[in-house]
Parts: sequence; C-alpha cells; structure tokens
Amino acid sequence: MSQEVYGFLSIVLNIVFIGLSWWALQSFRFEKILKRPNGAQAKLLQIFLSIVVGYEISRFFLDYLGWSLTFGNLFS
Repeated sequence: MSQEVYGFLSIVLNIVFIGLSWWALQSFRFEKILKRPNGAQAKLLQIFLSIVVGYEISRFFLDYLGWSLTFGNLFS
C-alpha cells in the first residue's frame, strides 16, 4: 500500500471513528457525574473524549491493517 493511500485512509478513519465516538457518547448520562452537564466545559469534555476514543480505535484498525499487510509478506 502506498504512503498516499495509507495517509488518506488514516485521515478518513480518524474522522469516521471520532464521529462515531461522539455519537456513542451522546447516550452517556453525564448529568450523573458533572455539576453542569449542559455547560461549555461539559461539551468540551465530550469533544475531547470523543477525539481520544475515536483516535485510539482508528489506531487499532490501522495497526491491524499494517500487521496484516506485513504478515502477508512473511510467506513470499
């Protein structure tokens, strides 16, 4: 896989998984934990959490893709 394709795939997967983690965090009940769950700080926390979770999930899939491509070269 070329570097350009891998770079593009990395960007797309990061954006997709950050969006999915934002969507999933919307079902979490922050009002049980935070003082002001509708405040600006709470929304910023949700954004940061979705970025961290989405990035880590994206890294997992990209690492798995890299490992599977490397593993394919093992027998050639």
